[in-house]
Amino acid sequence: MNLNAIPAIDMSDSPTGCCPRFHPEGWDGQKLHFRDKPFIRATTRSLAHVPLNMDKVMTRVQTHIQAADAAIPEGYLMLSRDLSAWKGEHLIAVRGDVPEEEMVTLSGDFITRVFEGPYREVGKWHEAMQDEVRAMGREPGKIWFFYTTCPKCAKAYGKNYVVGVAETLAT
Repeated sequence: MNLNAIPAIDMSDSPTGCCPRFHPEGWDGQKLHFRDKPFIRATTRSLAHVPLNMDKVMTRVQTHIQAADAAIPEGYLMLSRDLSAWKGEHLIAVRGDVPEEEMVTLSGDFITRVFEGPYREVGKWHEAMQDEVRAMGREPGKIWFFYTTCPKCAKAYGKNYVVGVAETLAT
């Protein structure tokens, strides 16, 4: 995969009118290489790892992305991880600066793995991502999850695909 590239998502394949249908082909087993790839960093409040204000935060972020014309052409990518049981971090890929939002960049090598199942399995998926990185002879860095659809759309589509994205560090 090319530098800063991610697999595409067909945004027009959205029978629910909300989240596009996710096609796992092209996402599983990918090696991503980022150098100063821009992201918005947003945080949400959680209660025992369940986000409480995700709608409000994502509406604000999406409004700012649209106003800055900063959406990525590939579709979208939001990397999420829990900082604690009370706070979540979300990195939303963009193609440039977005005023009024905290901007960060990612650099490094990452691997992906597609999982399917209920959100409560994320602990097992996190361990699986760590094991996969170690099997490559590298050390796992940060691990995020790309929740490809909201819970309502996952139910409508009959599949709940989640992409694990693990940073791979030299040993």
